[in-house]
Amino acid sequence: MTFVDPLLGGDIDLTVVLVVIGKTILTFALLLIAVLFYIWFMRKVIADMQNRIGPASAGPFGVLQTLADGIKLFFKEQSMPKSADRPIFLIAPYLSILPAFLAFSIVPIGGLVSVAGHETYLQLAELPVGVLWLLAMSGLGLYGVMLAGWSSGSKYPLLGSVRASAQLLSYEAAFGLAVVGVLIQSGTLSTRGIVEGQAWSGNVLDGLGAWYVGPAIVAFVIFLIAAIAETNHPPFDLVEAEQELVGGFHTEYTGIRFAIFFLAEFMNVITMSAIAVTLFLGGPAGPSLGFLDASSTLNVWVMPVFWFMAKLLVLLYGTVLIRATLPRLRYDQLMDVGWKYMIEIAFLWLMVSGVVVIGRQEGWNLWLIVPAAAVGAVLVYVVLYASMTKPGELEEQEQIR
Repeated sequence: MTFVDPLLGGDIDLTVVLVVIGKTILTFALLLIAVLFYIWFMRKVIADMQNRIGPASAGPFGVLQTLADGIKLFFKEQSMPKSADRPIFLIAPYLSILPAFLAFSIVPIGGLVSVAGHETYLQLAELPVGVLWLLAMSGLGLYGVMLAGWSSGSKYPLLGSVRASAQLLSYEAAFGLAVVGVLIQSGTLSTRGIVEGQAWSGNVLDGLGAWYVGPAIVAFVIFLIAAIAETNHPPFDLVEAEQELVGGFHTEYTGIRFAIFFLAEFMNVITMSAIAVTLFLGGPAGPSLGFLDASSTLNVWVMPVFWFMAKLLVLLYGTVLIRATLPRLRYDQLMDVGWKYMIEIAFLWLMVSGVVVIGRQEGWNLWLIVPAAAVGAVLVYVVLYASMTKPGELEEQEQIR
């Protein structure tokens, strides 16, 4: 069924419109459900590590506890300071959650499938410049945090938002450089193209060898650290540290608006883990069921989604372990890691990656070129670090600590 577009004058397939609307609703619902289960999963894992029970009353095994908490916060009293900028105060929480959803929209969850006779990818939006879209959305989350603190009309939330902005900006550069490390390997800005470049083929060694986590292992580690810092996840949760600056940028928020900030935080953790799976771990790539035909429903629909979810669960489990084990960093340590180490290492790794990629294209002897490039990068880093460090600064820092 088609109808005429009143603006452009062309025909629009109604099936395509319904498929897009359905994919949008399902993607948003998937993220919300994933946040609910992630919070339950986090509580259960940490409780098990601390020899506690965890959620056990609301629903089977306490799976409905997060939903009960959300319903409780929804009906709690909504307060607003008299000195607050009302329109900005009301819209700031949604400016925090919207970029997380928009960033997840470019994540390929599966392959090419047929829905109502229309072929489509299990992906909300396939953009030729999907990686640039990711970088733009990761930067927009800053506005929700900054506007929330500024619009509260209080100095403590304002100071908390300024500190949060400094944290996000310090790790945004390393985050972008880590993503560029993947672009050097893939040669495309499309997330679908990056996944197709890591397609599973042959035996296990060939399939795993196609993933970019091997040739871009340093970029992978930097990406994870920067993503954890950008999402205010422990040990980088100085933004909302209760013992510092009251409660940070969301001090004056109550009820459901307060909950939306934390919903955005956990949604960002899931989104960044999904992006890491897409860029470095092959996305939905994985072995299919060999005893079935390649065009069977299980191999086309189920197995790619299964492998994507399995990889995502492994990374999310790692974030829970980090939350439960690592102590919170001091603010000076937080900034030092971002500006003095991660940016320089990421930049030097790009130089080594560029040498490797060009060497493969030109047929160079990589057994000689790669070690030489790595040693050169280490020497450059040592010189840069020495030039940034003033005489006696290290001794002063050690005395302070």
